[in-house]
Amino acid sequence: MALCARNIFRLRSPYITVCVRSMSKGDPGSGAGQGGGTGGTIRDAGGAFGKREAAQEEQYFRKLQQEQLEKMRSSLKEEVDFHKKQIKAHEDAVKRHEKRLKDLK
Repeated sequence: MALCARNIFRLRSPYITVCVRSMSKGDPGSGAGQGGGTGGTIRDAGGAFGKREAAQEEQYFRKLQQEQLEKMRSSLKEEVDFHKKQIKAHEDAVKRHEKRLKDLK
């Protein structure tokens, strides 16, 4: 069995999940593995069709991972921009309060 497990881990952002896959013994698409289950009828048969399906599956998960990473990057960029705006607002408030303190003396 080429696909042993799919584990989903939640990151800090509540909107992003990452799919982590682990492979068992044998080449992907080479037939049924030793994991106690099968990868489906085409993958059980092995041969060219099994290898093709395994390649398509790998391509799907690579694409999914790239999309998830891009969402994570954009989310982190938005968070950085938000915090920079907050820093600017707090710095302006500090200057305002320091000026008021100076005027009171």
